[in-house]
Amino acid sequence: MKNDPQINSWKEKWHEIIYEADSRWGKIFDIVLIVAILFSIILVMLESVKELDSKYHNFFNISEWVITILFSVEYALRIITVKKPKKYIFSFYGIIDLLSTIPKYLSMFIGGAHALVALRALRLLRIFRILKLVRFVGATNMLGKALKASRFKILVFISAVMIICVIIGTVMYLIEGDPSGFTSIPRSIYWAIVTLTTVGYGDIAPQTALGQFLASLVMILGYGIIAIPTGIVGVEMAKDKGPEINLNTNSCQNCSADKHKDSAKFCYKCGEKL
Repeated sequence: MKNDPQINSWKEKWHEIIYEADSRWGKIFDIVLIVAILFSIILVMLESVKELDSKYHNFFNISEWVITILFSVEYALRIITVKKPKKYIFSFYGIIDLLSTIPKYLSMFIGGAHALVALRALRLLRIFRILKLVRFVGATNMLGKALKASRFKILVFISAVMIICVIIGTVMYLIEGDPSGFTSIPRSIYWAIVTLTTVGYGDIAPQTALGQFLASLVMILGYGIIAIPTGIVGVEMAKDKGPEINLNTNSCQNCSADKHKDSAKFCYKCGEKL
């Protein structure tokens, strides 16, 4: 039964439609999928508005169930049409597809769980591949490489910032104390973090001249600190020459590998014919 030509032909056709965006039906499928994802996210947002939910609750609920069932069928087809389902199931997109499908089912047992369908927004990452926005894909890959290359420098920087916040928070606690709202060192550290990052909620503020002077220094220091991570990542991005542009959306039916070269006839990973 596994080698039935009709079954294999059916799987290959659906694999091309679902996983690839080069064919006409593949493009239609992906565009419909994106529209459904956007519609689902909008439904969840509108449902959170109590006035609208009380008036259109049944419509929201039925629409969400229809979309959830469609996504469930799509998820099942993605598993069926690949030769190694585990590769897809445990891949990044496979996990995202599953997480975006189950919230509505969970809402039957856990109240409010359906709001997690907002995770479906992550499925929109496919739009870069579908619409072949290679420049954006290239920029995303470049940024990812730069962040990965500079992760240790950023970690050291964040550690230094945390030490500074602990020191400043402790000093401010000693200067201001309870009367100004600095009731404990952790709360004072919270103020230091908020001030250093230039967020400035204003829920705690120094009242003494010395405390205000220290706060002024922290604010000025904050502007300098914000620029450092940008410089670290910027240097790494400048080193990267950028990825090669590739318009091929072919996905291997055997191992689900993508990013094949435009002229590729066989999968670079497992050798399967594309």
